[in-house]
Amino acid sequence: MRVRLSAESVHNELVHRIEEYSGQDLMACYQCGKCAAGCPVAFAMDMLPSQVIRFAQLGLVDRLLDSKTIWLCAACQACYTRCPKGFDLSRIMEALREIVMYEKGSHINYDAIPPEEIMEWPQQAFIGGFRKYTV
Repeated sequence: MRVRLSAESVHNELVHRIEEYSGQDLMACYQCGKCAAGCPVAFAMDMLPSQVIRFAQLGLVDRLLDSKTIWLCAACQACYTRCPKGFDLSRIMEALREIVMYEKGSHINYDAIPPEEIMEWPQQAFIGGFRKYTV
């Protein structure tokens, strides 16, 4: 894969939206990899959490929006607690999900989900929603 870097690609509109939605400075991450090493769901992701940040830093946000990784993040904060820079990756993942839902529309019809299925959802789903709407 060939990547062309330019000021326009690194500082594009989607990168600015990610930083604005998340409140995080993407360039604060220096790729130590501790987030990926501590992620409990990294085994199921199509790109590691540290790769998500690197793609965003390079302005390759379009590739992130098609990734299943942003939907698998459990917002457990393991990455945040391990990060020597205090970078909150779960906020980046949430910002990416918000951008996808804004750009492509929500892909989940909550009204179609039977209540008994919702009772089986992991508690983390509710905690992630709580964090999203109370910050």
